[in-house]
Amino acid sequence: MGSTKHAWLTFAVFALGASVCCNVRAEVRLGEIKLPPGFRIGLYTDKTPDARSLALGDDGTVYVGSMDEGRVYALRDGNGDGKADQVHVLATNLNMPNGVAFADGDLYIVEIPRILRFRDIGPRLSNPPEPEVVFDRYPEDVHHGWKYLRVGPDGKLYVPVGAPCNVCLSEKDIYATLTRLDKDGSNFEIYARGVRNTVGFDWHPETKELWMNDNGRDWLGDDRPPDELNHVPKPGLHFGFPYCHGKNIADPSFGKGKSCAEFEPPAWTYPAHVAPLGMRFYTGKQFPAEYRGRLFVAQHGSWNRSAPVGYRIVTVEFRGGKPVADEVFAEGWLRPNGEVLGRPVDLLEMPDGALLVSDDKAGAIYRIVYQP
Repeated sequence: MGSTKHAWLTFAVFALGASVCCNVRAEVRLGEIKLPPGFRIGLYTDKTPDARSLALGDDGTVYVGSMDEGRVYALRDGNGDGKADQVHVLATNLNMPNGVAFADGDLYIVEIPRILRFRDIGPRLSNPPEPEVVFDRYPEDVHHGWKYLRVGPDGKLYVPVGAPCNVCLSEKDIYATLTRLDKDGSNFEIYARGVRNTVGFDWHPETKELWMNDNGRDWLGDDRPPDELNHVPKPGLHFGFPYCHGKNIADPSFGKGKSCAEFEPPAWTYPAHVAPLGMRFYTGKQFPAEYRGRLFVAQHGSWNRSAPVGYRIVTVEFRGGKPVADEVFAEGWLRPNGEVLGRPVDLLEMPDGALLVSDDKAGAIYRIVYQP
Protein backbone atom coordinates (compact mmCIF):
# COMPACT_ATOMS: atom_id res chain seq x y z
CA MET A 1 0.00 0.00 0.00
CA GLY A 2 1.49 3.32 -1.03
CA SER A 3 0.61 6.99 -0.75
CA THR A 4 -1.59 8.73 -3.31
CA LYS A 5 -0.85 12.22 -4.58
CA HIS A 6 -3.66 14.71 -4.08
CA ALA A 7 -4.60 15.90 -7.55
CA TRP A 8 -6.97 18.66 -6.54
CA LEU A 9 -4.74 20.89 -4.46
CA THR A 10 -2.93 24.11 -5.15
CA PHE A 11 -1.05 25.62 -2.28
CA ALA A 12 1.47 28.27 -1.38
CA VAL A 13 4.98 27.63 -0.14
CA PHE A 14 4.90 28.14 3.61
CA ALA A 15 7.76 29.28 5.84
CA LEU A 16 8.65 26.97 8.70
CA GLY A 17 6.27 27.63 11.57
CA ALA A 18 4.24 30.14 9.56
CA SER A 19 0.47 30.19 9.72
CA VAL A 20 -1.30 29.08 6.54
CA CYS A 21 -3.69 31.70 5.24
CA CYS A 22 -4.53 31.41 1.60
CA ASN A 23 -4.21 29.92 -1.91
CA VAL A 24 -5.32 26.44 -0.87
CA ARG A 25 -8.16 24.68 -2.66
CA ALA A 26 -9.41 21.11 -2.38
CA GLU A 27 -12.29 19.65 -4.31
CA VAL A 28 -14.18 18.12 -1.42
CA ARG A 29 -17.63 16.83 -2.39
CA LEU A 30 -19.02 16.02 1.03
CA GLY A 31 -22.55 15.95 -0.35
CA GLU A 32 -21.71 12.51 -1.74
CA ILE A 33 -20.78 11.03 1.67
CA LYS A 34 -23.48 8.80 3.13
CA LEU A 35 -23.85 8.51 6.92
CA PRO A 36 -26.43 6.97 9.27
CA PRO A 37 -29.49 9.13 10.00
CA GLY A 38 -28.74 12.10 12.24
CA PHE A 39 -25.04 12.31 11.40
CA ARG A 40 -23.50 15.24 9.52
CA ILE A 41 -20.08 15.66 7.95
CA GLY A 42 -18.36 19.01 7.47
CA LEU A 43 -14.97 20.35 6.46
CA TYR A 44 -12.64 21.01 9.39
CA THR A 45 -9.89 22.23 7.07
CA ASP A 46 -8.69 21.76 3.49
CA LYS A 47 -5.27 23.26 4.16
CA THR A 48 -3.39 20.09 5.10
CA PRO A 49 -1.94 18.53 1.93
CA ASP A 50 -1.30 14.78 2.30
CA ALA A 51 -2.96 14.70 5.76
CA ARG A 52 -2.29 11.41 7.55
CA SER A 53 -2.17 10.55 11.27
CA LEU A 54 -3.90 12.67 13.91
CA ALA A 55 -3.15 13.47 17.56
CA LEU A 56 -4.84 15.72 20.10
CA GLY A 57 -3.03 18.16 22.37
CA ASP A 58 -4.19 18.94 25.90
CA ASP A 59 -5.32 22.41 24.76
CA GLY A 60 -7.43 21.11 21.86
CA THR A 61 -4.77 21.53 19.18
CA VAL A 62 -4.93 18.85 16.49
CA TYR A 63 -1.57 17.66 15.14
CA VAL A 64 -1.40 16.12 11.68
CA GLY A 65 1.37 14.09 10.07
CA SER A 66 1.98 13.55 6.36
CA MET A 67 4.03 11.33 4.06
CA ASP A 68 5.42 12.64 0.78
CA GLU A 69 4.77 16.24 1.85
CA GLY A 70 7.26 15.82 4.70
CA ARG A 71 5.29 18.25 6.86
CA VAL A 72 3.63 18.28 10.26
CA TYR A 73 0.67 20.58 10.85
CA ALA A 74 -1.03 22.02 13.94
CA LEU A 75 -4.72 23.02 13.76
CA ARG A 76 -6.72 25.18 16.13
CA ASP A 77 -10.42 26.01 16.21
CA GLY A 78 -10.17 29.27 18.12
CA ASN A 79 -13.82 30.34 17.93
CA GLY A 80 -15.35 26.90 18.48
CA ASP A 81 -17.31 26.78 15.24
CA GLY A 82 -16.12 23.30 14.29
CA LYS A 83 -13.59 24.52 11.72
CA ALA A 84 -9.85 25.09 12.06
CA ASP A 85 -9.20 28.82 11.79
CA GLN A 86 -5.46 28.43 12.46
CA VAL A 87 -3.25 26.06 10.49
CA HIS A 88 0.45 26.08 11.33
CA VAL A 89 3.23 24.19 9.61
CA LEU A 90 5.51 23.02 12.42
CA ALA A 91 8.14 21.23 10.34
CA THR A 92 9.07 20.64 6.71
CA ASN A 93 11.42 18.39 4.74
CA LEU A 94 10.98 15.45 7.10
CA ASN A 95 11.30 11.82 6.01
CA MET A 96 7.68 10.64 5.75
CA PRO A 97 6.51 11.94 9.16
CA ASN A 98 3.35 9.85 9.12
CA GLY A 99 2.98 9.28 12.88
CA VAL A 100 2.31 11.93 15.52
CA ALA A 101 1.56 11.61 19.23
CA PHE A 102 1.14 14.04 22.12
CA ALA A 103 2.11 13.45 25.74
CA ASP A 104 3.01 15.65 28.73
CA GLY A 105 2.98 18.83 26.67
CA ASP A 106 5.35 17.45 24.04
CA LEU A 107 4.74 16.45 20.42
CA TYR A 108 6.37 13.26 19.15
CA ILE A 109 6.87 12.70 15.42
CA VAL A 110 8.11 9.48 13.85
CA GLU A 111 9.95 9.56 10.55
CA ILE A 112 11.11 6.43 8.74
CA PRO A 113 14.31 5.96 10.79
CA ARG A 114 13.77 8.03 13.93
CA ILE A 115 11.51 9.67 16.52
CA LEU A 116 11.60 13.43 17.13
CA ARG A 117 10.22 15.45 20.05
CA PHE A 118 9.04 19.06 20.12
CA ARG A 119 9.00 20.10 23.78
CA ASP A 120 6.22 22.28 25.21
CA ILE A 121 4.74 22.73 21.76
CA GLY A 122 1.30 24.19 22.56
CA PRO A 123 2.34 27.79 23.27
CA ARG A 124 4.93 27.76 20.46
CA LEU A 125 2.99 26.84 17.32
CA SER A 126 3.95 30.01 15.46
CA ASN A 127 7.60 29.68 16.47
CA PRO A 128 8.28 25.97 17.07
CA PRO A 129 11.48 24.91 18.83
CA GLU A 130 14.17 22.78 17.27
CA PRO A 131 13.19 19.11 17.62
CA GLU A 132 15.17 16.67 19.74
CA VAL A 133 16.06 13.22 18.43
CA VAL A 134 14.61 10.68 20.84
CA PHE A 135 15.51 7.48 18.95
CA ASP A 136 17.30 6.98 15.62
CA ARG A 137 17.87 3.26 15.16
CA TYR A 138 14.92 2.21 13.00
CA PRO A 139 15.64 0.84 9.50
CA GLU A 140 15.69 3.27 6.59
CA ASP A 141 13.68 1.14 4.14
CA VAL A 142 10.96 3.12 2.40
CA HIS A 143 8.79 0.08 1.61
CA HIS A 144 6.33 0.03 4.54
CA GLY A 145 8.81 2.30 6.30
CA TRP A 146 6.31 5.00 7.23
CA LYS A 147 5.23 4.53 10.81
CA TYR A 148 2.25 5.02 13.08
CA LEU A 149 2.82 6.35 16.60
CA ARG A 150 0.79 6.21 19.80
CA VAL A 151 1.38 6.59 23.51
CA GLY A 152 -0.02 3.61 25.38
CA PRO A 153 -1.78 3.52 28.77
CA ASP A 154 1.62 2.57 30.20
CA GLY A 155 3.09 5.88 29.04
CA LYS A 156 5.35 4.23 26.47
CA LEU A 157 5.70 4.93 22.76
CA TYR A 158 4.44 2.22 20.41
CA VAL A 159 5.94 2.17 16.90
CA PRO A 160 5.53 -0.46 14.15
CA VAL A 161 8.24 -1.52 11.72
CA GLY A 162 6.66 -2.86 8.54
CA ALA A 163 8.01 -5.62 6.33
CA PRO A 164 10.37 -4.11 3.69
CA CYS A 165 8.52 -5.99 0.93
CA ASN A 166 5.19 -7.42 -0.11
CA VAL A 167 6.09 -10.72 1.53
CA CYS A 168 9.54 -11.86 2.65
CA LEU A 169 11.46 -13.31 5.56
CA SER A 170 14.18 -10.98 6.77
CA GLU A 171 17.21 -12.03 8.78
CA LYS A 172 16.76 -8.94 10.94
CA ASP A 173 14.31 -9.35 13.81
CA ILE A 174 13.20 -5.72 13.68
CA TYR A 175 11.05 -6.12 10.54
CA ALA A 176 7.33 -6.99 10.66
CA THR A 177 7.06 -6.04 14.32
CA LEU A 178 5.51 -3.64 16.77
CA THR A 179 8.08 -2.01 19.02
CA ARG A 180 7.79 -0.27 22.38
CA LEU A 181 10.10 2.17 24.17
CA ASP A 182 10.10 4.84 26.84
CA LYS A 183 9.45 8.43 25.80
CA ASP A 184 13.13 9.26 26.28
CA GLY A 185 14.16 6.51 23.85
CA SER A 186 15.30 4.01 26.46
CA ASN A 187 14.15 0.44 27.15
CA PHE A 188 13.54 -0.40 23.50
CA GLU A 189 11.88 -3.78 22.92
CA ILE A 190 9.96 -5.75 20.31
CA TYR A 191 6.41 -6.02 21.62
CA ALA A 192 4.80 -8.17 18.87
CA ARG A 193 6.01 -10.07 15.79
CA GLY A 194 4.54 -11.34 12.55
CA VAL A 195 2.88 -7.97 11.81
CA ARG A 196 3.21 -7.17 8.10
CA ASN A 197 2.22 -3.50 8.19
CA THR A 198 0.07 -1.84 10.84
CA VAL A 199 -0.76 1.84 10.40
CA GLY A 200 -3.34 2.01 13.17
CA PHE A 201 -3.94 0.67 16.67
CA ASP A 202 -5.74 1.63 19.87
CA TRP A 203 -6.44 0.40 23.40
CA HIS A 204 -9.84 -0.83 24.51
CA PRO A 205 -11.27 1.79 26.90
CA GLU A 206 -12.32 -0.80 29.50
CA THR A 207 -9.71 -3.56 29.33
CA LYS A 208 -6.82 -1.24 28.30
CA GLU A 209 -5.68 -4.04 25.98
CA LEU A 210 -4.17 -3.29 22.60
CA TRP A 211 -5.99 -3.86 19.30
CA MET A 212 -4.18 -3.47 16.01
CA ASN A 213 -5.04 -3.35 12.30
CA ASP A 214 -2.76 -5.16 9.86
CA ASN A 215 -2.67 -4.90 6.07
CA GLY A 216 -2.50 -8.28 4.34
CA ARG A 217 -0.12 -9.21 1.55
CA ASP A 218 -0.84 -8.59 -2.14
CA TRP A 219 -0.94 -10.78 -5.25
CA LEU A 220 -2.94 -13.72 -3.91
CA GLY A 221 -6.03 -12.58 -5.79
CA ASP A 222 -8.84 -10.09 -5.34
CA ASP A 223 -10.28 -11.76 -2.26
CA ARG A 224 -7.31 -13.29 -0.41
CA PRO A 225 -5.97 -12.84 2.15
CA PRO A 226 -8.21 -10.75 4.39
CA ASP A 227 -6.96 -7.67 6.17
CA GLU A 228 -6.87 -8.18 9.92
CA LEU A 229 -7.83 -6.81 13.31
CA ASN A 230 -5.54 -8.36 15.90
CA HIS A 231 -5.84 -8.51 19.69
CA VAL A 232 -2.54 -7.96 21.50
CA PRO A 233 -3.25 -8.38 25.23
CA LYS A 234 0.38 -9.04 26.16
CA PRO A 235 3.88 -8.79 24.68
CA GLY A 236 5.58 -11.65 22.89
CA LEU A 237 2.81 -12.79 20.52
CA HIS A 238 3.44 -13.70 16.87
CA PHE A 239 0.69 -12.99 14.31
CA GLY A 240 1.90 -15.21 11.49
CA PHE A 241 3.56 -13.06 8.82
CA PRO A 242 5.11 -14.17 6.49
CA TYR A 243 4.11 -17.79 7.13
CA CYS A 244 0.34 -17.45 7.49
CA HIS A 245 -2.29 -14.90 6.53
CA GLY A 246 -5.78 -14.51 7.91
CA LYS A 247 -6.89 -17.42 10.04
CA ASN A 248 -5.55 -20.34 8.04
CA ILE A 249 -4.04 -19.27 4.71
CA ALA A 250 -0.52 -20.64 4.42
CA ASP A 251 1.78 -18.49 2.32
CA PRO A 252 2.71 -20.31 -0.90
CA SER A 253 6.38 -19.40 -0.51
CA PHE A 254 6.98 -19.20 3.24
CA GLY A 255 4.25 -21.34 4.75
CA LYS A 256 5.73 -24.73 3.95
CA GLY A 257 6.51 -26.70 7.08
CA LYS A 258 4.49 -24.30 9.23
CA SER A 259 1.06 -24.68 10.76
CA CYS A 260 -1.13 -21.62 11.10
CA ALA A 261 -2.11 -22.98 14.52
CA GLU A 262 1.38 -21.95 15.71
CA PHE A 263 0.44 -18.27 15.48
CA GLU A 264 -2.14 -15.88 16.86
CA PRO A 265 -5.18 -15.77 14.56
CA PRO A 266 -6.87 -12.46 13.80
CA ALA A 267 -9.68 -11.56 16.17
CA TRP A 268 -11.62 -10.13 13.23
CA THR A 269 -11.09 -9.97 9.47
CA TYR A 270 -11.94 -7.32 6.91
CA PRO A 271 -12.33 -7.89 3.17
CA ALA A 272 -9.04 -8.23 1.31
CA HIS A 273 -7.35 -5.02 0.16
CA VAL A 274 -9.60 -2.53 1.99
CA ALA A 275 -6.41 -1.30 3.74
CA PRO A 276 -7.56 -0.62 7.33
CA LEU A 277 -5.45 2.21 8.76
CA GLY A 278 -6.37 4.48 11.67
CA MET A 279 -8.76 3.18 14.32
CA ARG A 280 -10.29 4.55 17.52
CA PHE A 281 -12.62 3.19 20.15
CA TYR A 282 -15.38 5.75 20.59
CA THR A 283 -15.82 6.89 24.20
CA GLY A 284 -17.69 10.18 23.71
CA LYS A 285 -21.27 11.04 24.57
CA GLN A 286 -22.28 12.99 21.47
CA PHE A 287 -23.04 9.95 19.31
CA PRO A 288 -26.00 7.71 20.22
CA ALA A 289 -25.39 5.22 23.01
CA GLU A 290 -25.05 2.25 20.67
CA TYR A 291 -21.84 3.73 19.26
CA ARG A 292 -20.04 3.99 22.60
CA GLY A 293 -17.34 1.38 22.80
CA ARG A 294 -17.44 0.68 19.08
CA LEU A 295 -14.25 0.66 17.08
CA PHE A 296 -14.20 3.14 14.20
CA VAL A 297 -11.85 2.10 11.38
CA ALA A 298 -10.66 4.12 8.39
CA GLN A 299 -10.36 1.88 5.33
CA HIS A 300 -7.95 3.69 3.02
CA GLY A 301 -8.93 1.66 -0.05
CA SER A 302 -7.36 -0.82 -2.44
CA TRP A 303 -4.66 0.08 -4.95
CA ASN A 304 -4.40 -3.07 -7.07
CA ARG A 305 -7.73 -4.88 -6.86
CA SER A 306 -9.59 -5.34 -10.16
CA ALA A 307 -12.69 -3.77 -8.60
CA PRO A 308 -11.75 -1.16 -5.95
CA VAL A 309 -12.91 -1.67 -2.36
CA GLY A 310 -12.59 0.32 0.86
CA TYR A 311 -12.49 4.13 0.76
CA ARG A 312 -14.86 4.30 3.74
CA ILE A 313 -15.24 4.19 7.50
CA VAL A 314 -16.64 1.14 9.24
CA THR A 315 -17.49 0.40 12.85
CA VAL A 316 -16.79 -2.86 14.66
CA GLU A 317 -19.16 -3.75 17.48
CA PHE A 318 -17.71 -5.35 20.63
CA ARG A 319 -19.48 -7.51 23.17
CA GLY A 320 -17.74 -8.92 26.21
CA GLY A 321 -14.50 -7.42 24.98
CA LYS A 322 -14.63 -9.21 21.62
CA PRO A 323 -15.61 -8.06 18.10
CA VAL A 324 -18.90 -9.56 16.95
CA ALA A 325 -20.07 -7.51 13.94
CA ASP A 326 -19.08 -4.68 11.64
CA GLU A 327 -20.98 -2.28 9.42
CA VAL A 328 -20.33 0.63 7.11
CA PHE A 329 -20.55 4.01 8.85
CA ALA A 330 -19.45 6.48 6.17
CA GLU A 331 -19.02 5.88 2.45
CA GLY A 332 -19.08 7.76 -0.83
CA TRP A 333 -15.40 8.55 -1.32
CA LEU A 334 -15.50 5.76 -3.92
CA ARG A 335 -18.14 6.56 -6.53
CA PRO A 336 -20.05 3.81 -8.40
CA ASN A 337 -18.11 4.61 -11.59
CA GLY A 338 -14.81 3.92 -9.80
CA GLU A 339 -13.82 7.57 -9.34
CA VAL A 340 -12.04 8.14 -6.04
CA LEU A 341 -12.94 11.38 -4.25
CA GLY A 342 -10.89 10.73 -1.12
CA ARG A 343 -9.06 8.17 1.00
CA PRO A 344 -9.72 8.14 4.77
CA VAL A 345 -6.53 7.63 6.78
CA ASP A 346 -6.96 8.31 10.50
CA LEU A 347 -9.62 9.15 13.06
CA LEU A 348 -9.59 11.32 16.16
CA GLU A 349 -12.26 11.79 18.81
CA MET A 350 -12.53 15.42 19.93
CA PRO A 351 -13.41 16.58 23.46
CA ASP A 352 -17.00 17.37 22.39
CA GLY A 353 -17.47 13.86 20.97
CA ALA A 354 -17.12 14.85 17.32
CA LEU A 355 -15.00 12.61 15.12
CA LEU A 356 -12.26 13.99 12.86
CA VAL A 357 -11.22 12.09 9.73
CA SER A 358 -8.05 12.77 7.72
CA ASP A 359 -7.97 12.32 3.94
CA ASP A 360 -4.56 12.22 2.26
CA LYS A 361 -5.95 12.37 -1.27
CA ALA A 362 -7.95 15.56 -0.75
CA GLY A 363 -5.51 16.99 1.78
CA ALA A 364 -8.40 17.62 4.13
CA ILE A 365 -9.72 16.93 7.62
CA TYR A 366 -13.46 16.26 8.03
CA ARG A 367 -15.59 16.60 11.15
CA ILE A 368 -18.48 14.21 11.79
CA VAL A 369 -21.11 15.15 14.35
CA TYR A 370 -24.48 13.81 15.46
CA GLN A 371 -27.22 16.38 14.97
CA PRO A 372 -30.60 14.65 14.73
